[in-house]
Amino acid sequence: MPEPKSLVLIPSYDSGAKLMETVQAARAQWPDVWVVVDGSTDGSDAPVREAALSDPGLRVFTLPQNSGKGAAVLHGLRAAMAAGFTHALTMDADGQHPASLIPAFMAAAEAETDAMILGLPRFGEDAPQLRVRGRKISNWWANVETLGLGIGDSLFGFRVYPIAPLVRIMEGNRWMRRFDFDPEAAVRLCWAGIRPVNLGAPVRYLRPEEGGVSHFRYGRDNMLLTFMHTRLVLGMVMRLPWLLKLRWSAGREARRK
Repeated sequence: MPEPKSLVLIPSYDSGAKLMETVQAARAQWPDVWVVVDGSTDGSDAPVREAALSDPGLRVFTLPQNSGKGAAVLHGLRAAMAAGFTHALTMDADGQHPASLIPAFMAAAEAETDAMILGLPRFGEDAPQLRVRGRKISNWWANVETLGLGIGDSLFGFRVYPIAPLVRIMEGNRWMRRFDFDPEAAVRLCWAGIRPVNLGAPVRYLRPEEGGVSHFRYGRDNMLLTFMHTRLVLGMVMRLPWLLKLRWSAGREARRK
């Protein structure tokens, strides 16, 4: 793998004032921050565009219509790969993720360039219990689909991906374009032999009066996750001999340490 070169990638859809705050926090921690505006209509991208005019480390891309988180990330990954970047730290635009941990996550990725660095969320009292309990189901399924290869949390979007294998995976199927992006990316990268490394990170759930914006729709998005896990289970069955070999190799490596 070439010398690591990493950037922060922030997909955004109608994120309100928190987008600019998130971008500023990320730029304080890292020299290259790219924003993909996913068809936003709330004007939240305007101050970011203005800031980018005088900040060479900040770039803004725009999709003409809302296409989903995964589609926005893929757009940014393709541009990043063309520019010579090898790794991308993805984070949400709504202020939930800890920008202060960007250097630590990037350092972990540089130390293990062939791994993915997955944020392991630490929830506070502000976390909706329905969401906390619900994600346990998705996490359980993700570990079934990978035979327990070590995905700590399948849904937390604060993570560092190796760009080239993720682009290959996404271009090889028509899924992973919306809310199903984060869990499916983790599972399919495991299938490709990309080892997960889990690092703890606090997560905030902001109230509307604090500027919090959520586009999560319980029924719609859980149906999407159900369909996703159905096809991933089928994919796991088809890959079972390969996954058993990976699981055996991972266990042997763990015994050596």
